[in-house]
Amino acid sequence: MKHTDSVLPAGHRALADVDPEIAALVRAEEVREAESIRLIASENYVSRAVLEATGSVLTNKYSEGYPGKRYYEGQHQVDQVEELARRRVKQLFGADHANVQPYSGSPANLAVYLAFAKPGETIMGLGLPAGGHLTHGWGVSITGKFWNSVAYGVRADDHRIDLDQVRDLALKHRPKLLWCGATAYPRTIDFPAFRAIADEVGAILAADIAHISGLVAGGAHPSPVGIADVVTSTTHKTFRGPRGAMILCKAEHAAAIDKAVFPGLQGGPHNHTTAGIAVAAREAAEPSFKDYAHAVVANAKALAEALAARGFRLITGGTDNHLLLIDLTPKGIAGKPYAQALDKAGLVGNYNSIPFDPRKPFDPSGLRIGTPAITSRGMGVAEMGRIAAWMDEVAQHPIDEVRQARIAAEVRELCSHFPAPGIKL
Repeated sequence: MKHTDSVLPAGHRALADVDPEIAALVRAEEVREAESIRLIASENYVSRAVLEATGSVLTNKYSEGYPGKRYYEGQHQVDQVEELARRRVKQLFGADHANVQPYSGSPANLAVYLAFAKPGETIMGLGLPAGGHLTHGWGVSITGKFWNSVAYGVRADDHRIDLDQVRDLALKHRPKLLWCGATAYPRTIDFPAFRAIADEVGAILAADIAHISGLVAGGAHPSPVGIADVVTSTTHKTFRGPRGAMILCKAEHAAAIDKAVFPGLQGGPHNHTTAGIAVAAREAAEPSFKDYAHAVVANAKALAEALAARGFRLITGGTDNHLLLIDLTPKGIAGKPYAQALDKAGLVGNYNSIPFDPRKPFDPSGLRIGTPAITSRGMGVAEMGRIAAWMDEVAQHPIDEVRQARIAAEVRELCSHFPAPGIKL
């Protein structure tokens, strides 16, 4: 029987025909991402190839287990997809072992706890107010409830990680697991220094490089692989892959990590995401990715200099990586209203606490921004000056919506010269 378009079964109809409301929202998001300057440090654009892989029929397949040892039949293609992803990730980072099944960064970190630390044992990580992640043991997270968490911080004078404090706390508390890595820290992580402390107290060293894995892959940030016992990362952010995660580890920890991910925490992996990770890893192995990674850092430094010249106070005084953390106190505006004003002007960031912030986390003093997405569009140092000028103008006139609308139009004009990867308008 031949179907006409009007009587096609639901499984063969396009999104716009099945659900025009969702289709319209997806289209509106495409326009927003194409016409705004996206400065959220944890966001990026994936390629059309990654989008195609993550939107493929691989989403239909259940695959509990690992390649060659599944609990379902029909794994001929899926096993090859996962093997490709694991092999490419291992080669890219120089790792002994890679697990690409974690659904996201937080489950990946939780797998590390399950593999190495029993509930109630002591762990250490950078405190959330100092730029660490919730899953590094902060109290509102399961990692701060199931384990005895000791937080280290940054120095009050320069907001750099206080390695003397890290060592003193480690010697005092003897953690089973020591985290290094951050979510709002604009400086290079000294992985060898953390390794020395971990060795001194007999701790497992875990490096969370969710934010910087693309910079590491591109040679724009030192790598913890081979230094840390285990390395976790999301696969989006600077890595420019789908919203998933990966765990890299030394060979002797491979079995423990794999067992922690499955069956310890998860059932079947998201095979369409695994395919997207494989594509992203292949793209990251291309010479152009190194250029991108170094350009991300160059743009961040240029934006930092331009903002500092306009009176913005930068936490640590600048950046070594892709992100900037700004103390808005000298500008006389808090982070939340400033981020909202910027959004109306087509400049998208996120309000964020700063070290020793006197304000509450939902209404903090800071703004966190980054350069991965705008670098992926091809923007360079010259554009950073324009962005800083717009940010300064919004800070001076945070309630002037007419001015914000004018800036938004200027932003759209600039964006038209730098097409957003993966988006067809």
